[in-house]
Amino acid sequence: MVCFLTAVFVAQGVKPFIMYPRTRQFKLSYAFNSGGYPSSHSAGVSAVALAVGLQEGFDSALFTVCFALTVIVIFDAFNVRWYAGRNIKLTKQLVEDLEDFIDETDPIYNEKLKDVLGHTKMEIATGIMLGISISLIYYFIWR
Repeated sequence: MVCFLTAVFVAQGVKPFIMYPRTRQFKLSYAFNSGGYPSSHSAGVSAVALAVGLQEGFDSALFTVCFALTVIVIFDAFNVRWYAGRNIKLTKQLVEDLEDFIDETDPIYNEKLKDVLGHTKMEIATGIMLGISISLIYYFIWR
């Protein structure tokens, strides 16, 4: 549990600092957003899987379950959620392009949609490395 929470909090906590050079604004709200660099989903599940593997053994049934869930979460963070984010961008562009033909009083056109939902390969890879690093630190230093 400690490895998971640490990995997620570190991954989310660095997002405002990573976004600062791009936006020139320090927004604490980035720490509470999904998506972005690094992937907290990947960091958290990777930390848990490695911690369980180190503690229980890599041939244990518990590690197998953790590893399977890690693969599912990472696949979801990359593929499913990333494509959902792309669909939102496309939808926003379509609404903008058809602005003259739609009834802007309809509340559906005033809904704020989030652009970033999923992760790029680099965001996923960095999240995995972060999760692995945190588990290794806990295992070799604080165990």
